[in-house]
Amino acid sequence: MVSWFRRNKPEAAAPAPSDPSQQLATPPSAAPSGVPATAVGDDEFANAAPAAAPGKPGWRQRLSGSGIARSLGGLFRRNPALDNALLDEIETALITADVGVAATTALVDDLRARMGKREFADSAALFKALRAELVAILAPVSKPLLIDGSARPFVIVTVGVNGAGKTTTIGKLARKFRDERRSLMLAAGDTFRAAAVAQLQAWGERNDVQVIAQGQNADAAAVAYDAYQAAQARGVEVLIADTAGRLHTQGGLMEELAKIVRVLGKQSNAVPHEILMVIDGTTGQNAIAQVRAFSAKVPVSGLVVTKLDGTAKGGVVFALAREFGIPIRYAGIGERPEDLRVFDAETFVDALLPDTLA
Repeated sequence: MVSWFRRNKPEAAAPAPSDPSQQLATPPSAAPSGVPATAVGDDEFANAAPAAAPGKPGWRQRLSGSGIARSLGGLFRRNPALDNALLDEIETALITADVGVAATTALVDDLRARMGKREFADSAALFKALRAELVAILAPVSKPLLIDGSARPFVIVTVGVNGAGKTTTIGKLARKFRDERRSLMLAAGDTFRAAAVAQLQAWGERNDVQVIAQGQNADAAAVAYDAYQAAQARGVEVLIADTAGRLHTQGGLMEELAKIVRVLGKQSNAVPHEILMVIDGTTGQNAIAQVRAFSAKVPVSGLVVTKLDGTAKGGVVFALAREFGIPIRYAGIGERPEDLRVFDAETFVDALLPDTLA
């Protein structure tokens, strides 16, 4: 990593292609030098479960096993008495599900005050109020990503720590945008990981999308610059730039991420139009530290929370919403492209706590 960092080109020296309209994307089927060719041809979904059912049933199917769904669901299924002990159990369940102390305390204190005013006839009424409070936390951040068709290209830069699922999320977004009949280009800006370029090219091949790449150890800012020039010359609607996964504690690499955004920003004050941070839903409260650190370097404008169908407790979504107020654009509830769902507050809460529990 150190040798790569020292070889970076100055920002002003980002090379402009002599004729961007003729710049060739790296062929999706050809792996760059040093990358195993098998990485390109692997079937991403060979062992994946079928896609979740459309609409609310799919959300319920995939999130019913989350920590918050199990703990609160089990609590209300036994028709508990309406008393302070119930509120204490709710508080414990929320904190252990990664909702966070601040958000949990505020929510439970409000419920306690309302119970003192005899607003709830029974535990079922309290359950409905709890659902409403959880929806209210998420409603302000339930904002889908809107593509400005006049931007040409509308630039999305994906960021996040190692293993959060950035490259896979890009591939799923590529499928989504292609299904919407949008022209699309990908920039292989993760030049650290040996198989990252090949993985993105595989997604490009599956979705018939051009991928701009320069191979491992290339200057990621230069890759992003070249991709922007090519996308602009060809009138592409959407450009999605991958970036290398980095720990939020790695100061030098975080500065390199800021450089990518600065280089793109020199093309237009509006670019990039979206900085999309991908969060692993299983990381719990560590996600708060990640978003805080990344937001200090680049203006994160949207979140994708992945892996919510696995061992995720689910509560971190509420913690992120309360702490930052950054729009949550998508949620990952499975491995298939169809399982990257537009985030919706009411649907999410309903999947965790179906109204039938009351």
